[in-house]
Amino acid sequence: MTVANFAADDAVASRYADDVVTLGETMALMKAETPGPLAHVAALSLGMGGAESNVAIALRRLGTSVTWAGRVGSDSLGDMVLRELAAEAINIVATRDDTASTGLMIKERRTTDALKVWYYRRDSAGSRLCREDVPAAQIARAKLLHITGITPALSASAADAVSYALDCAQNSGTLVSFDLNYRSALWSPEEAGEVYRRIIPMADVVFAGDAEAAMAVGDAKDPWELARRISEMGPSQAVIKLGAEGCVAIVDGKPYIQQAVPIQAVDTVGAGDAFVAGYIAELLNDQDVPQRLLTAVRTGAFACLVPGDWEGMPRRIELDLLGSTEPVSR
Repeated sequence: MTVANFAADDAVASRYADDVVTLGETMALMKAETPGPLAHVAALSLGMGGAESNVAIALRRLGTSVTWAGRVGSDSLGDMVLRELAAEAINIVATRDDTASTGLMIKERRTTDALKVWYYRRDSAGSRLCREDVPAAQIARAKLLHITGITPALSASAADAVSYALDCAQNSGTLVSFDLNYRSALWSPEEAGEVYRRIIPMADVVFAGDAEAAMAVGDAKDPWELARRISEMGPSQAVIKLGAEGCVAIVDGKPYIQQAVPIQAVDTVGAGDAFVAGYIAELLNDQDVPQRLLTAVRTGAFACLVPGDWEGMPRRIELDLLGSTEPVSR
């Protein structure tokens, strides 16, 4: 059974064309609110999270229209995922899988600073994503397709879905952004690097941490060299995320640097997704590169200020708060 707020036929899709389409697995998320071994935690809170849906939520809060496509189980956790995405005004193209459960991740806060994420996603509904789940008509009419390196690591059918989505984008002239987003629980650096090198030449914008970039293009003495090597593979925009040190980028052959916003981080999970959303939102608003990078680091910083993968994603009217010297808005 398919759940969506619009049909996938061309006529209807043309009426509901969104700026961005993304696809991937969104899982239920249980997290401990207090530090300590999970075995001794008395209670866990329930939510949801996933790299692509984190980006989608951040984009929507910044005013960019988004379609998210994926699969969830025909279970209560799947209901929760779809409800949360719908509440964020995201257009949903989702398959409800009657034979697989919605994936689950559990966050263990072992110390006040150390966070461990346990994944229960093998044979999940999301890992069964396939090309039939890809909203080809929406991709053809979108301004940009966003994918991550997580989805092709889930399964052969999910990897095929990503390939098909890329083909749809290339055939229609839709821009492609690719966040390498390495997950060691899913594959080795060697396996990931091989896939990254196939996808990077098909992307217009590439985002990577320095360690992730090295998996694709080899170790380098500095992030500038990593960005240069990625650019030489075809993308016109290569952005290296450096966490608390900000980022560097090479866009149309020109170098750019942006310092991070100084904050006291509460939870850094989702910060990279927020960064990506900030950059994409300004790219689609025809902003110059410095503004794209500034919004990216601001959005990423906001995501770190509250617990959770996406709850702290800012709205556009809030972006200037991090630079404000007045603690109370009236």
